[in-house]
Amino acid sequence: MKYPLNLITLALITASGSMMPSSAPAADFSVNKANTNSVNMDKFQCKRCPDNTGYRGSVEPGVAYNDSDDIHSANAFNSEDGVHGLLNADLQYRGKTGYRAKAQATNLGLANSSAHLEAGKTGSYQAELDYRQLSQYQHDNAKSNLWYADGMLTPSDQVQTQELSLKRKQIGMGLSAGEQWGGQDYQIFARYSQEEKTGYQASSLVSPRPTNFGLPVDATTDKISSGLSIGGQQWLTSLNYQYSEYDNQIESLSLPYLSDVYAPAPDNSAYQLSLAGQYLFNRTAISAQLATGRMMQDEAVIQTSGNPIQNWDGQVDTTDGKLTITSVLDNRLRLGGSVSYSKRDNKSSTWEFAQLESDGISGAFKENVLLDTEQLNYKVNVSYRINSDYRLQAGFDREEMDRSHGAREQTDESTVWTKLDIRSFANSKLKLKASFSQRDGSQYQASGLTSSIENPLLRKFYLADRDRTAFEAKFNHAPVDWINVSLIGRYADDDYTDTTLGLTSSEDYSYNLNADMQFDKRLSGYAFAGQQWIESTQNGSQSFSTADWSANVEDEFINLGVGMNYSGLLQDKLSIGLDYLFANSSSDKQVVYIATHPQGDYYSYSHSAELYANYRVSELLDAKLGYLYERYYDTDNAQVDVNAIDGLTTLGKLNHNYNAHQVMLSFSYQLR
Repeated sequence: MKYPLNLITLALITASGSMMPSSAPAADFSVNKANTNSVNMDKFQCKRCPDNTGYRGSVEPGVAYNDSDDIHSANAFNSEDGVHGLLNADLQYRGKTGYRAKAQATNLGLANSSAHLEAGKTGSYQAELDYRQLSQYQHDNAKSNLWYADGMLTPSDQVQTQELSLKRKQIGMGLSAGEQWGGQDYQIFARYSQEEKTGYQASSLVSPRPTNFGLPVDATTDKISSGLSIGGQQWLTSLNYQYSEYDNQIESLSLPYLSDVYAPAPDNSAYQLSLAGQYLFNRTAISAQLATGRMMQDEAVIQTSGNPIQNWDGQVDTTDGKLTITSVLDNRLRLGGSVSYSKRDNKSSTWEFAQLESDGISGAFKENVLLDTEQLNYKVNVSYRINSDYRLQAGFDREEMDRSHGAREQTDESTVWTKLDIRSFANSKLKLKASFSQRDGSQYQASGLTSSIENPLLRKFYLADRDRTAFEAKFNHAPVDWINVSLIGRYADDDYTDTTLGLTSSEDYSYNLNADMQFDKRLSGYAFAGQQWIESTQNGSQSFSTADWSANVEDEFINLGVGMNYSGLLQDKLSIGLDYLFANSSSDKQVVYIATHPQGDYYSYSHSAELYANYRVSELLDAKLGYLYERYYDTDNAQVDVNAIDGLTTLGKLNHNYNAHQVMLSFSYQLR
């Protein structure tokens, strides 16, 4: 007798492409599959079952003190200089009639934090509430002679100090419900979220000289999503709707003597309606998705000389689709393939605009063109298990892209790849991968919009012909039972053989070495090391003809780390630990024009060390004391003082060089 595969198997085959078990699927006689429709459960009692009802979990309040004179340290310490309270929590409630609730908090009170609440009844409905804050700090000593207030950039004779940082506050709420009816599972959901983004970021304008300043950021993004899904034993289908709206509170920036000198990102909105389905036929899984949507922008534009419109009636219609098939032919062989399609149809307004030249208005008029894109992807793959120790995979991928009114309207990229998994070595696993891709396309020509100012020999790297060769090896080995070692190596070479001006070659290679150790039941440790090198070459033309100069760029990245934990002190009440991290990155550029001209480099490093101790005060109470240290340094030759270059006003040298310290004390209380 044959038994159909259930919906979970269908999702696993379709989403991850995992192999089917070597044996044929058998009937499921587990307790949770028993037919209890005719059983009276009202008087049932399990006298030996543990009582999991009530409240469980932990609450961990704490306090952190930071000592730092550079706000950049908040990226590592998750808080600015000073004293900060924090809260971590993981609480659960389970009622006797199926009601459940959960409350989670992570670093509440710090720069990056989150909270999650949910409540509902198992198998019936659930409500959720989320909160999240994300912060990114660049510098607290940026200098500018333009100061923002109420839509106005006010010039100042003296430079003003500004903080460059961005903060995002996100809230979300959702409701979902489900029910079984007629042997099918019905699920519905609705969710709303909002993100507020505030702060300042580096920007620039020309009025009349190039000037850098802190651009204010104050924007809100609202998102709404809802959906319905229906599933049977061998199939699943869903219908979903998404809508987003972006509202920028900064409409335009003006100077006291000149209006609308800067236009930030305009308000816009978008929606998408999608239909998806999955079906399992014997050992073949089929999934399909189809989506249609629209992106809209109808914000007022800045009125300048030669501008014929007041509002930009922007509209782009989107169409996306994908079909995936995976078939397990037998216990050794699996075939798969997919086709995906994406189209962006620009239906915005067209107008005639005055043509500008470097010395003024030419007097001619030209209509703006609408840029469309259309992309088609094909993928086929085969997986064959030679025996229990060897598995061989191979595939072919192809991408076809059409772009209207571009320097190259068509590009085609084909990739062949193969993988080999080896498990024949004792306590070891080896995975090898090799691939080769080639990109070409239609005749390359300078865009009609920029042909008069763009060298016809110049090739944009994402459109140019390219040959890419890549290799990857992953090795995992456990020589003894207390240590596990893994090594990953990668290599990629890009060759732009037909490029005269532009990027001509790029080489990227790296390794990552990790070791996890469990010396005994009390002492554990880890260590890792990784490096990456990227080398690229490009050609240029100072004379607007053939190549007369070249540039070589060498980037290097290093990451090192080691740590340990010991938990056998003071009658097993005290555990201590140490973590150390080192990171280093550098970029060196040289330009060859008659002679070699070093362009200066970028260099940064950081040392980070953490010491911590956990002490069990009682069965329900733990105390944790931690100390974190960071030494950070970076220097960029491109950074110059505010007025170091005639005719240019910068934000100053935004390099970092600091030592920072953090002490944190927290108490964790267990609820049982």
